Amino acid sequence: MENLQLAQKANEIRKSIIRSLHSAKSGHPGGSLSAADMVTFLYYEEMNISPDHPEDKNRDRFVLSKGHAAPVLYAVLAEKGYIPKEDLITLRKTGSYLQGHPDMKHTPGVDMSAGSLGQGISTAVGMALAGKMDHADYRVYTMLGDGEIEEGQVWEAAMFAGHRKLDNLVVIVDNNNLQIDGTVEQVCSPYPIDKKLEAFQFHVITIDGHDFDEIRKALSEARMTKGMPTAIVMNTIKGKGVSFMENEVKWHGAAPNDEQYAVAMEDLEKAGEALCQK
Repeated sequence: MENLQLAQKANEIRKSIIRSLHSAKSGHPGGSLSAADMVTFLYYEEMNISPDHPEDKNRDRFVLSKGHAAPVLYAVLAEKGYIPKEDLITLRKTGSYLQGHPDMKHTPGVDMSAGSLGQGISTAVGMALAGKMDHADYRVYTMLGDGEIEEGQVWEAAMFAGHRKLDNLVVIVDNNNLQIDGTVEQVCSPYPIDKKLEAFQFHVITIDGHDFDEIRKALSEARMTKGMPTAIVMNTIKGKGVSFMENEVKWHGAAPNDEQYAVAMEDLEKAGEALCQK
């Protein structure tokens, strides 16, 4: 898929994120919007997946370790045809299968339930190890928040992945530098993220997480890397695409009201129109 088409898809996914959160009146827009470009690329170009065969044992796996960013996962699953787009507005509502965090038992296309930070990467490592033991060709991708990597369990999993040389594993860190209580530097600095992961025997690539050329190059490099797992540290803007949400910590976990919803959708409509003129 061309970069322009990917950007258009990512913009539609951002619209779906805002719609679902506005309907729910709760949720996490900031980290969902920052992850939209990478998630779009994974589902439209990188991963071997099919909505017609969501449980194919040979499919690639994606684990959203930062499970509170579920709106971006639901949005891309809807765009790909795993779930109806009209169901997105049931996010977080009583009886909906679109819970506040992904649930693999009820949502087609979700490879692992997530929500308790730090645990997703552990399950992704287990999936990658299983693939090695079964001599399978599938690859495993997991996305973590930069605040999430303050959890000790993340580093236990990283140590194991490096030790077992799991080159079928790609760990993606969404480095938007904001978590619920402030900047990651203020709360409990994980920096330098790249050097820490290198010490755990990862091949590390740092990119602009909103640049599709850099995303494509990094994932290609990950595929060519043998004998060690790859980590992609993507520098992103929290709340990307919505003017008043960008780099604002209060939008880590708050839904837009009616007025804010109108502004956000106008921002994204204008972005979409600009893309159509390219």
